[in-house]
Amino acid sequence: MTTADIVFAQPGNPDRLRDHEQDARMIFWALLAAILIHLLVAFLLAAFSGFFSPALPAPEKPVELTFMDLSPASNSKNSAFIETDESKKAPEPKDKTFESNANSIGASELAAAGEMPLPSQTGKDRPLMDFESNPYSVDSKGAQAQQKPASQQKAAQPAAQPEPITAAEQFALLTQKSASALDAAAASSQAQSAYRRQKERTHIAGNITNRGISSVNALGTPLGRYQKIVADSIGSRWYTYVEQKRDLINIGTLRLGFVVDRSGRVKNLKVTENSSNEAFASVCVQSVLEAHLPPIPEDVAQSLPSEGLEVEGLGFIIFPNG
Repeated sequence: MTTADIVFAQPGNPDRLRDHEQDARMIFWALLAAILIHLLVAFLLAAFSGFFSPALPAPEKPVELTFMDLSPASNSKNSAFIETDESKKAPEPKDKTFESNANSIGASELAAAGEMPLPSQTGKDRPLMDFESNPYSVDSKGAQAQQKPASQQKAAQPAAQPEPITAAEQFALLTQKSASALDAAAASSQAQSAYRRQKERTHIAGNITNRGISSVNALGTPLGRYQKIVADSIGSRWYTYVEQKRDLINIGTLRLGFVVDRSGRVKNLKVTENSSNEAFASVCVQSVLEAHLPPIPEDVAQSLPSEGLEVEGLGFIIFPNG
C-alpha cells in the first residue's frame, strides 16, 4: 500500500483569530487616518498659496492704434501734379482731381475699366502715364527735334510742354495776372524753347466716362506752373547727360527726393531708389543740382511749408529697346 501525505484541516485557536482581527482593524484605521491627513495638508497648501500669492491679471484688451492728422491745415499737401499740354486750352474743370500747369477736362477714348481718376486707353505697359507718344528734343532754341529710341524716358512727368529759356522769362510766366499776358508769355516760350520730354503712350485703365481724347481733370495753378518749370529744367539737362554717358549707364530706375527753397536752390538731395548703377545715379543727381530754378513766387510760397517745395520720388527710367 502506497503511503501518501494527507493534510487535514482543523479549526484555529480562537485567541489568535481575535488578535489577527484587531491588527487588521488597526491597520485599516491607520491607513484611513493617513489618507485624511494627506488630503487635509493638500487642501491647506492650496488655500494658503492662493491667499498669499497675487491674483492673476485680467486679460488686457488688444491695443488699438488710430492715426490722426494733427498737422496744421496750412501745411497740408497739395493735389498730385500732372503736366498738361498748354496748347490744348480748356475751361476750369468741375472736378479738380489734379494740379497742373494748365486746365484740363477729363476724357477717355475707351469705356471706364478701372477705379483711378484716369482715362482708359491702349498702349505699352510702362510705369508711366503718357496719353500720347513723341520723341524727346533738347533745349536748343528752336532746333529741330532729335529722334531718339524709346529706350530712354523720364518717368516722373506724364506730359510735356515747352518752357521759357531764361529764369526771368520763367518767373514772368508765373507772375502774369491777366489771361492775355499769360497767353502771350506761353506763346513766346513755345517759340524759343525746343525742349520736350519723350513720351510713349501707355496702357491705362481708369474710371473717366466722358468720351474724347485722353486727358484728366486738372486745374492750372501757380504752383503747377512752377512745378512744370522745375521738371523741364531738370529734364532738359538729364537727356543731354544721358546721351553723353550712354555707354556707362545700365537699364533701371532711380528716384530722388529733394527740397527747392524759396530762393530756387536745391537742398537735402537724396537717392531713395536705384536699380541701375552709380553712373546713372551720377547723371540724375547732376541734372538736379545744375538745374537753374527761379525763386518761388510769393503767392506759391504762401501755400508751401517754410522749407519750400518738397519733391518726393522724382523718377528717371532707362528702358530696354522694344
